[in-house]
Amino acid sequence: MAMLWKFMRVAKYSKTALSPKVRVRGIPTHSRHSSSKSVPSDFAASAPCSNTVELLGKSYPQDDYSNVTEKILSKVGKNLHNRKHHPLWLIKEQVKEHFYKHYLGRRGTPLFSVYDRLSPVVTVQQNFDSLLIPQNHASRRKEDNYYLNRDHMLRAHTSAHQWDLIHSGLDAFLAVGDVYRRDTIDNTHYPVFHQMEGVRLFSCHELFSSIKDGEGLQLFEQGHRTAHKQECHTMEAVRLVEFNLKQVLTKLMTHIFGDGLQVRWVDCYFPFTHPSFEMEINFQGEWMEVLGCGVMEQQLVNSAGAQDKIGWAFGLGLERLAMILYDIPDIRLFWSEDERFLKQFIGPHIWQKIKFQPLSRYPPLINDISFWLPSETYSQNDFYDLVRTIGGDLIEKVVLLDEFAHPKTKKVSHCYRITYRHPERTLTQDEVHRIHQAIEESAVRELGVEGRF
Repeated sequence: MAMLWKFMRVAKYSKTALSPKVRVRGIPTHSRHSSSKSVPSDFAASAPCSNTVELLGKSYPQDDYSNVTEKILSKVGKNLHNRKHHPLWLIKEQVKEHFYKHYLGRRGTPLFSVYDRLSPVVTVQQNFDSLLIPQNHASRRKEDNYYLNRDHMLRAHTSAHQWDLIHSGLDAFLAVGDVYRRDTIDNTHYPVFHQMEGVRLFSCHELFSSIKDGEGLQLFEQGHRTAHKQECHTMEAVRLVEFNLKQVLTKLMTHIFGDGLQVRWVDCYFPFTHPSFEMEINFQGEWMEVLGCGVMEQQLVNSAGAQDKIGWAFGLGLERLAMILYDIPDIRLFWSEDERFLKQFIGPHIWQKIKFQPLSRYPPLINDISFWLPSETYSQNDFYDLVRTIGGDLIEKVVLLDEFAHPKTKKVSHCYRITYRHPERTLTQDEVHRIHQAIEESAVRELGVEGRF
């Protein structure tokens, strides 16, 4: 499920981040490391010409929708969730073990099957159409997604595999993988993160068998859609599915975080679940959103070939759970190759209590950048992508500091504050200056802004 995605965001698209002339041959091995001391200002202009992107052994022709960057492509295939003893692997294995232990089929075998090696390259049909997301929905915008071309993209959620797995005959499964979204830059957001999808379908007998006098109850009716149920579901069916879903997830969170966990549910909206909810847990006195879930749209279930069943789906973010459980303060650390970070998560079993011990806290370096926006083609996520492409994981945070409209010309100016910090060593001002200058030059060239440097 499209966990933590505010689907009703309104977005604007700007220029693509990867020019059709840029040649991308497979997953680049020469991408700039975050500790590089030499950052060329023409970060993409010198690349050989090509009109295809080669990724995971396949070629994808570029078109006017192509906006994936080399920085993002370099992350494809890392599969941190399958890297033994990595904190994301630990969280994944804990959730798997919980479901394997507590949900069994008739023969005593695990009810839920697990898929954690599905390709992150999906079709637009898989990512949106199969989930009944309208053609004009804001969640499809290039502002928020990484497109290889008009037909293929890097999945924005593990929900992209729901229809295919249900169509293959599965009634209960977990799907885990890396997902890709263009977003803001701070210590809790990264353009690549990891999700776990859960789906469970029920037949009429499975849902009502434990209910007294449940023989006469039905899954479907000819009714009307309300705020509490879909038009085809009976109220009894949707209430039981909702209760089962919330019970399953509350047990899971309590199992991971302990019996003292406080949980609350917040109504929300996802296009392919109704009703739908977000779970928030109370961590150190603050309510934090950790997953989204809901009763699956029956049209989706029917189209996948399970017309006589009703089901639920949830999506949770592995980084969010790991940051809370292990007290990891910065999402960039999940990509660290520093042994001081990785060795902290090696233990005799997946349930070992671990509290992350911070590496030496190196000081930040802060630089501002101001420019006049082009008339219509600018979007903030394009700028964030550009900053990430050049600065990599040296960029800790980017904040829109000031927005000014000239009273006469009506031109709009943005001022951003960029915080640079290396998680493993001290940066020099000369090093940061070269990166910052490259960002300034590339913003003018790639985004069409007018610098106020």
